[in-house]
Amino acid sequence: MREFSAGSYDVAVIGAGHAGIEASLACARLGMKTVCFTINLDAVGNMPCNPAIGGTGKGHLVRELDALGGEMAKAADKACIQYRMLNRGKGPAVWSLRAQADRRRYQSVMKHTLETQENLLLRQAEIVDLRVTDGHVSAVVTETGGVYAVRAVILCSGTFLDGRTIVGECVRESGPDGMHASLTLAKALRKLGLPLRRFKTGTPPRVNARSVDFSQMEVQTGDEAPLPFSFSTEHPPENQAVCYLTYTTEETHRVIRENLDRSPIYSGVIEGVGPRYCPSIETKIVRFPDKPRHQLFIEPMGLDTEELYIQGFSSSMPEEVQLEMLHSVKGLEHAEIMRPAYAIEYDCIDPTALYPTLEYKHIEGLYGAGQFNGSSGYEEAAVQGFVAGVNAARKLKGETPFILGREQAYIGTLIDDLVTKGTNEPYRMMTSRSEYRLILRQDNADERLAPIGHELGLVSDETLQKVNDKYDAVRREIKRLEHTGVGASDALNALLSARGTAEVRDGSPLIALLRRPQLTYDDLRDFDAGCRAFPPALAESVEIAVKYEGYIRRQMAEVAEFARLERRAIPEDIDYAKIDGLRLEAREKLAAIRPQNLGQAGRISGVSPADVAALMLYITSKTRD
Repeated sequence: MREFSAGSYDVAVIGAGHAGIEASLACARLGMKTVCFTINLDAVGNMPCNPAIGGTGKGHLVRELDALGGEMAKAADKACIQYRMLNRGKGPAVWSLRAQADRRRYQSVMKHTLETQENLLLRQAEIVDLRVTDGHVSAVVTETGGVYAVRAVILCSGTFLDGRTIVGECVRESGPDGMHASLTLAKALRKLGLPLRRFKTGTPPRVNARSVDFSQMEVQTGDEAPLPFSFSTEHPPENQAVCYLTYTTEETHRVIRENLDRSPIYSGVIEGVGPRYCPSIETKIVRFPDKPRHQLFIEPMGLDTEELYIQGFSSSMPEEVQLEMLHSVKGLEHAEIMRPAYAIEYDCIDPTALYPTLEYKHIEGLYGAGQFNGSSGYEEAAVQGFVAGVNAARKLKGETPFILGREQAYIGTLIDDLVTKGTNEPYRMMTSRSEYRLILRQDNADERLAPIGHELGLVSDETLQKVNDKYDAVRREIKRLEHTGVGASDALNALLSARGTAEVRDGSPLIALLRRPQLTYDDLRDFDAGCRAFPPALAESVEIAVKYEGYIRRQMAEVAEFARLERRAIPEDIDYAKIDGLRLEAREKLAAIRPQNLGQAGRISGVSPADVAALMLYITSKTRD
């Protein structure tokens, strides 16, 4: 094929899914001339799996991204149709926002955002090759022969890279939703020496709402007072849809067990490793044989479609088996499949081959983000795209890298886990992955990260001032509560008694009452003459800060100790083979991953505390020399 020069750009982003969107916007907003390539312009911001944003741990990522200046939260608030705060019955550390999205509306919002962004060209084309000159990425090539000279490339290939979809015995080369796979690029990356491996994910069937009997299902409504994803959303979102809950039956399980020989997962057709925390329904039946039923959530794909998503029913069974499975579920006895469930296999990189900036260690200027890095989920992809985009731009401008620590954000935890520990399955964010859950709450993401976003140049002066004003007000209110007392009264003691907490004889400071787990900030309004009409978000911040003050203080002390190790940098040119006291496994792992500091070294699988101690002694001795 004859090639031609198609222009010069600072950054090329390959893929316009959730990672590619945030990477492209970050680069363009930081002044980089950016081109974003997608196989299909109509699939920008596509949700090939669940049409939802957020969830446990994932909601934290969305709000952190918003605080830094990303786009996902804003688009979600424009497109989401039902909001629910998960884990409200537990402590605030694990509260996580999740919202059902209108799939097409979300795509439309994101596509138009890219189209109208300065410094950004959105382009439909398949990239088939990367050019590398003197160890630095130099160009990308389209299937029509267009050669785009670039200084950096961000790979956001999702599940398209050498993708193949599987429905029973039907196996074909394909990306999600019937789009063609990126086959030639996969070969080009292997030729460049990238350490690729094979992962797998899947999706459930979509059914026609007109064929569903909702009367046999439990209604799942949204929150009475929905909380938006974006801190900048001024008006609370509205719930415009309901979801439903039903369950598998013994008949469902019988059908699956009798057809396991036709399951690609168990027949050997599927070779890739699937996500442990989002297994197929057939895997659930095999893994939990004594469980009589499994939850299925029936969720709308949007307001202007009859398509329903059967969450919890991912499968790669033959289509006729899928029908039999569906018809064994209450409310789905006559369900009509609009799209069958399928598994999809794809290539991704071993993320330990990446720096914490998400740059590939062996080709300068080449970055990865999202499922290409071995993660799963729209939210995990979006934050990685943002980090990769910011770092690509900053490196091209000669600025310092942008790296968030584990103690700063769930984003930092996610990336550190990937590049330090690696992953043997599609990585999913959960609150349990963070050591600092209490200080990394979703409600305080703006306080933690807006100053960093402002320093990056992606958060405006006005936005930062609003954040500062908000938390100044919180601190003033806490100070007022410390110095304001309430006298004993029959009404107060009646409330205390009703809530199962001790009555007061001589009155009490308001802050002492608020520290009681049985009482809320709103409970005290009737007894507090100086109480202001705080917005709910501010009142919540006050209450959390007061109730968890001691725990937060202890966790901040842990962070300080963590930071001590993180500050001990490891020289880039260190030769681990020369360090006495390091075990052979530790030497191999350290040499492969090249940690940037002692803290990261200690988190590498196969590196013991004794190895870290030996490494620290070696660095100290060299510093003295």
